[in-house]
Amino acid sequence: MTTLDTITQPRPQALTQATAVEQARAVAEVAAAVRVAQENPRDETTAIARMRQACGQRALADRAFYSVPRAGGRVEGSSVHLARTLAACWGNIDYGIRELKRDDQAGESEMQAWAWDQESNVRSSRSFVVPHARMVGSARRGDKRRERLDDLGDIANNNNSVAARAVRETIFTILPVWFTAEAESLCAGTLNGQGGEKPLAAQIADAVKHYADSFGVTKTQLEAYVALATGEWTAQTVGGLRVLSGELTRGEKQVKDEFTPAEPEKPRGVTADDIAANTQGGEQA
Repeated sequence: MTTLDTITQPRPQALTQATAVEQARAVAEVAAAVRVAQENPRDETTAIARMRQACGQRALADRAFYSVPRAGGRVEGSSVHLARTLAACWGNIDYGIRELKRDDQAGESEMQAWAWDQESNVRSSRSFVVPHARMVGSARRGDKRRERLDDLGDIANNNNSVAARAVRETIFTILPVWFTAEAESLCAGTLNGQGGEKPLAAQIADAVKHYADSFGVTKTQLEAYVALATGEWTAQTVGGLRVLSGELTRGEKQVKDEFTPAEPEKPRGVTADDIAANTQGGEQA
């Protein structure tokens, strides 16, 4: 007779008192947030007024859009700065990011981003994995490559940067489409010079002059950076250059890392006019 040993399943670990208290606190906190938001509903008229005032400011408009070259084209859209401002204007919204797990051996972190309208109790979230790496170099120079991150500060900054793009999408998911659309239109109008500001052509000329005077960056280098000729620049392009200028001024970024080296001026060959001028000068002598 064969005797089969009974396989016993391991008992789940008992919940500690501290864990139980924390779980109860978290549930109570969520319930309280929903109750307070529903007891103090947003005033949409006030929210719209706040949004219009914010989008009329150049400081926000400069950061309201992003435009980056990618895969031979350009990727453009509304930035996380605009999303956060609109969430504050709309009110009763909770959003954020958290690191769920970090694996230093695999070189990656599991992250979560969320946005939660506490008044309507609508929530949007997404989980994703962020490699502990960043792209360095430039595709224009042909030295673009992936670099592993080991410093804890670099890893945290990289996680926050990637997660910020995710939280942007979750915020826009729960905001009303008409609210976001009007905000984007107003920011674009502010960038294009509405309200007595300079026209776009003057802004482009000022940007080119500013980079040449302040950083020694030529017009050709600027066109290579944005992957567009100056005649094709938009208000968003100029706004992005204004933001970059501030980062260069504060030392957060370096000119050598952002722009391709300026090509040396090619020597001009001797022309027929030069020979004629020299000949005439010799005859007069």
